[in-house]
Amino acid sequence: MDFSSPVGTVKTPVARPNISTKPNAPAPPRVARPTSEASASLRSYLNQVQGAQLSQGLLRRDGGGIDTPFTNTMLARNFEQIAFYNEYDGSFSNRGGPSPLRRWAAPVRMDIIFGDSVPPSQRAGDAKNVRNYAARLGRVTGHPVSMSKNANFIVVIAGEDDRAETLATAAARVPGITTASLTPLNNLPRDTYCVVAAYASGSGANTYTAALAVIRAENPSLLRLSCIHEELAQGMGLANDSPNARPSIFNDDDEFALLTRHDELLLEMLYDPRLRIGMNAEQARPTVQKIASELTTSGPV
Repeated sequence: MDFSSPVGTVKTPVARPNISTKPNAPAPPRVARPTSEASASLRSYLNQVQGAQLSQGLLRRDGGGIDTPFTNTMLARNFEQIAFYNEYDGSFSNRGGPSPLRRWAAPVRMDIIFGDSVPPSQRAGDAKNVRNYAARLGRVTGHPVSMSKNANFIVVIAGEDDRAETLATAAARVPGITTASLTPLNNLPRDTYCVVAAYASGSGANTYTAALAVIRAENPSLLRLSCIHEELAQGMGLANDSPNARPSIFNDDDEFALLTRHDELLLEMLYDPRLRIGMNAEQARPTVQKIASELTTSGPV
């Protein structure tokens, strides 16, 4: 999911009391919070979701094959549906509409913030997956994407019990992300496993300057990895899903869990310099068709 103009209000979390310590004294050990019933129930539900999807042959990790060929015409059509439309409005309550081409102009600098409830072993695996995927996004798009503490794209991995305070920490670190915009991210429906919000706070209304991806820590490992792949790619500018896109993660049918070759081509098209930020679908269509033809010169992929 992606939305460019998040709306709403959020209360600032109450600050934790300061714990005074003597000079040079070791910091008090962090006491793990007990998991709430809501978080435990959500974790059970999401494990059932992943199990059911796998049993139906969904969440494929093979990137497609001879059963999923696509042509230049299909690639151009899918790009138009995914790059020139919004999946949802800012409240997640309505489907989005047509939109100009949006992407980053400045280098993308990613960082991860974990909620306190996320155990060290899960943090290590998720951090490695985000780092590897950020490097892949940079290679595919040709746009600078790196990991940095001076981030403009923050990936929040947090549970039901600590998402609000983790989001507040993220918002405080990145200019252009306001606390008022966090309400839809705090109030996720149960069947929303992850989400991304992209922001355009500079002079260009369609030029991304900040992004915030939110991934439920309660997701089992494959769903979390799938969320990393989809939300970070959508945060680059591929804001919509299409029921016609195949093989693709930009499709609500969940057939594919991880970025496919088809999706890599969409990202390459998005950052092709012949397409300009702010173009509408009609203006871009001849160029989109030309690029798609160039990328599939050997026939069906």
